[in-house]
Amino acid sequence: MTNGSLSERTPTRNLMLFSGRAHPTLAQEVAQLLEAELVPTTAYDFANGEIYVRFDKSVRGCDAFVIQSHSAPINEAIMEQLIMIDALKRASAKRITVVLPFYGYARQDKKHLGREPISARLMADLFLSAGADRLMTVDLHTAQIQGFFDGPVDHLLAMPILTRHVKKKYGDKQLAVVSPDAGRIKVAESWANSLGGAPLAFIHKTRDISRPNESKANRIVGDVAGRTCILVDDLIDTGGTIVQAAEALKADGAEDVIIAATHAVFSGPAVDRLKNCCAREVIVTNTLPLTEEMQFDKLTVLSIAPLLAQAISAVFEDGSVTSLFKE
Repeated sequence: MTNGSLSERTPTRNLMLFSGRAHPTLAQEVAQLLEAELVPTTAYDFANGEIYVRFDKSVRGCDAFVIQSHSAPINEAIMEQLIMIDALKRASAKRITVVLPFYGYARQDKKHLGREPISARLMADLFLSAGADRLMTVDLHTAQIQGFFDGPVDHLLAMPILTRHVKKKYGDKQLAVVSPDAGRIKVAESWANSLGGAPLAFIHKTRDISRPNESKANRIVGDVAGRTCILVDDLIDTGGTIVQAAEALKADGAEDVIIAATHAVFSGPAVDRLKNCCAREVIVTNTLPLTEEMQFDKLTVLSIAPLLAQAISAVFEDGSVTSLFKE
């Protein structure tokens, strides 16, 4: 019996894209940029809330990329993605990369009080146990989360996308970059460098760790008078912190305030707070889905899809992801 040629016995590398139900629009945009198709998937909920997933074509030997943003209801989105990973592993996918435009539970990255969990670490453990080989995510709440996963983590930055918009629209203004708290000074410093060495300021605030989503802006450290202030953060949840910060900047003499954040969580009163606040513009990306009810006049949504598509292509081709996103 004659063995086949090497070309016959070596399977062709096969990139396959999979999308959960949380944010299919973003996944479809990524697929179009990669000139690929999302794998047809059957997914539904049983009467008791259990999730069923089955892929409608063979995935054996593929390089799988599972795209799911952890949007509300967040636990359902996470569980669906874990089930998808398990299904791929059991169907003999060669490599499974979990694409998380927004990483759920990222704010629970350390213990503030005794008897608290570190849920961001638990998330990484769950993905590893399900069968993930690699994680790809955008603007983690804290960079240390990269170390929670026992495998490669591609931590992509949305800052170049956001700063490009700011430069184009406000490049002729006297800018200042403002961090909403002292903990994000390094991120704000990167923004300031990207915007040509704009001066830096931050807002000193107090937070009661027993009351989530609540903080109080106390005073501004830095000179913002007469400047267009770019108020930067990784996410906007209920909007209370960022709106208080914007009002504090205006009270301290800022000419204008532009809010820029990667993740538009927009829980509860966020939309009303943002559309009625003093900020001229609120700039976010589409890492999370935004319904029509979440849209308002001063909101600008920039697409993260080109960033994800470039990173997926680099991983698939065993290229450098880091080199793609240096500002």
